[in-house]
Amino acid sequence: MTQHYDLIAIGGGSGGLSVAERAARYGAKCAVVEKGPMGGTCVNAGCVPKKVMWFGASIAHTLAEAASYGFQIGEKRFDWGKLKASRDAYVKGINDWYHTYLSDSNIDEIVGSAQFVDASTIEVAGQRYSADHIVIAAGGAPMIPDSEGAELGISSDGFFELEQLPRRTAVVGSGYIAVELAGMLNALGSDVTMLLRREHLLRNFDATLRENLMEEMLGDGIDILARAQVKKVLREADGSLCIECENGQRLEGFDELIWAIGRYPLTQDLNLQAAGVVVDDKGYIPTDKFQQTNLEAVYAIGDVTGQAQLTPVAIAAGRRLSDRLFGGMTDRHLAYENIPTVVFSHPPIGTVGLTESVARDRHGDSVKVYQTRFTAMYNALTERKQKTAMKLVTVGAQEKVVGCHVIGPGADEMLQGFAVAIRMGASKKDLDDTVAIHPTSAEELVTMR
Repeated sequence: MTQHYDLIAIGGGSGGLSVAERAARYGAKCAVVEKGPMGGTCVNAGCVPKKVMWFGASIAHTLAEAASYGFQIGEKRFDWGKLKASRDAYVKGINDWYHTYLSDSNIDEIVGSAQFVDASTIEVAGQRYSADHIVIAAGGAPMIPDSEGAELGISSDGFFELEQLPRRTAVVGSGYIAVELAGMLNALGSDVTMLLRREHLLRNFDATLRENLMEEMLGDGIDILARAQVKKVLREADGSLCIECENGQRLEGFDELIWAIGRYPLTQDLNLQAAGVVVDDKGYIPTDKFQQTNLEAVYAIGDVTGQAQLTPVAIAAGRRLSDRLFGGMTDRHLAYENIPTVVFSHPPIGTVGLTESVARDRHGDSVKVYQTRFTAMYNALTERKQKTAMKLVTVGAQEKVVGCHVIGPGADEMLQGFAVAIRMGASKKDLDDTVAIHPTSAEELVTMR
């Protein structure tokens, strides 16, 4: 017998949980299908445990700088196992809370892997379920290349399973996951080498952010090798890893190699062809602005769509979808422009809107840029003079702000308010007319000339 729902979400991550929770608030009968721990990548192997590790790394930096503020600290010892145990207990608490929350919200949990039977029916562990609306929110997973010996490395998921701090670590990749893991490991005491396929870190970010982050990471002692495409990974007799690159470079003596080369959508096992759901050549599911696939009652949100693969984006898209389907908001949808994001590098990055290069491509000579680079007050006393850099990208005679890019201490926390202003169409004059909060780094964004 097939059990019927108003809405079924395939995936118990941020998107699937949010679309079901919002729909249930409107009185819809909902279910969430998940084969692993509730919370998806964000809770279990992404945002949440990553931020815990970032806090730990930030404390390591603070301890190193304490003497500059007059603190005499004795022998500093770091216990990776203690941090991991505390982090894992915190994550487990969130997992457990989700089960209670779903039960309290009258949302059914279906444990297992879902496969489509037709456009309105799925099968999980031999049981069939149908729904008026099916939302695909299966998420993504880290890529491992097909290079010889690639299986000797680990993914970002594997990073969270490490039982001890590697003495020497190779991080392959140049995106935000790569720079975050490299920065954390370096701060906590690992000797880190990054291997970039091309020239730059954070290729799609504004040049100011890329260049300043590269400088800071090199200053922190991270070895960054550009155009170092991995050809082969070998296990040496002493147990260490050796990396051979396409350019002939041979790098030896690594305890761990972490692949951070991107993610792929988890759509291949859903039997989408049985329903007739269209995917692109990379396995992503195209949707319209309402998150609808090529089928009228099948939707996709989050990482499986390939659009802005961020937890808050999946949450926002899911909530808006349920507002439209069950809340009577017929035009409710997520606008994918001006989505703010933070990279938890060291120092952190906050960015929203157009990069300078994209703005100039679109708007030509009507673009005017304001930027500054300075030593934040905190770093005025420290031995290492870490730099803060900021850039505002404006367009037109009214100098509408279309991009805001910050790297430096506090960038992660200061960006949210400026993202609101930019979404509301703020001009440079609006920022100039705002009274500055002094002394802060953020005040530079409203005093820049």
